[in-house]
Order: sequence, then structure tokens, then C-alpha cells
Amino acid sequence: MANGRNKSRKKGSGRDPGGFVALPWSVLDCPAFLGLSHPARSLLLELARQFVFDNNGRLLASAAYLATRGWKSADVITRAKRDLIEAGFIHETVKGHRPNKASWYAVTWQTLDKIAGFDPGAADTFVRGAYQKNATLRPSPGVGKTSIAPSPGVGSAPPTPSPGAIRGVFTVPPTPSRGNHLEMPSAGRQLHH
Repeated sequence: MANGRNKSRKKGSGRDPGGFVALPWSVLDCPAFLGLSHPARSLLLELARQFVFDNNGRLLASAAYLATRGWKSADVITRAKRDLIEAGFIHETVKGHRPNKASWYAVTWQTLDKIAGFDPGAADTFVRGAYQKNATLRPSPGVGKTSIAPSPGVGSAPPTPSPGAIRGVFTVPPTPSRGNHLEMPSAGRQLHH
């Protein structure tokens, strides 16, 4: 069936062949997405790339899988996964464990598919559109973070003293009263004339 938008189009879709990632604007424009770190946004695209039409809940974000896609740091992957879960973009359906069982995830802008093997309760705790509910609960990155560098300070002290001579403050004169003590005879040797 043709509609009014496709009348002027020739055969083909006007894009390169192959599958595509469909991210709703509600995902891309929500405050929770705008507050994500760049690695978390990249990981979200990696997960969305895996989604076809019946595997939401069995998406992989393991270091072994992501290494084939150019990811090099397990720590970056772990932080990005944590950010995506906290922001409500993904939901963990299977908790992975060593030596070789990977965790499974679902994106929350799609319905969770019924797949055998989910952890008990994983399907019950899935919330579609959770990223929209969490948008106001999560501060954007950078707010409240303390700097790890020393503060610039208020300026450096000048290398010379302030203008003028520095004068000592003495409450007692620096020499004894009645003259210099070195010029007086000692008490034990008094001279009589």
C-alpha cells in the first residue's frame, strides 16, 4: 500500500541495505539519556544493535562479546552497565557468573520477550519505560563531584616582604637599663677606693 509520503519515491527505502537500530525519540530526548556518560550511551547502542524482534531479555554486554566490537576496558563496561541500569534503560534478566555464564539484559523501551532461562522474578520486576520514571531521580553527571586537582588558591605570596622595613616589636628594650651589662663590674668583684 502506498501512502502520500511515498508517491515520489522510487523503489527502495532510500537507505543502505541491512537491519537498523530503532531508538524512539522519547529515549533520545529524555533527561535520563541526556545525563548519561558517553560510554553508557555507546553501550546502549551496542545493546540496541543486538535487538531483533523476539530477543529482548537476552542481550549481551559481557566483556568477551564487546571485545569483538572494539571495547577494551572491562571497568568502562561495568560502569556503563551500572549507569544504564540505574537510569532505567536496561534491565538485567539473568545474573551472570564465572566461569562462563554471561548476564542477559533487556532494553526498557521495548516489551520484554518471553524467553526461557530468566532468573526468578526478573520478568516481574521489568518496567517498560523505566527510563522515563527515573529521569527526575538522577542528577546529571558532574553535579556535586569534587575536583581531584588542588584548588588554584587565592594567589601566591610575594617573594619579598611588604613595602617598608620590618620592625621588631619589643616590650623590653634590647639592652639592659643602666647601661650595657658588659661594661659593669660583676657583683662579686666590687672595688673599694
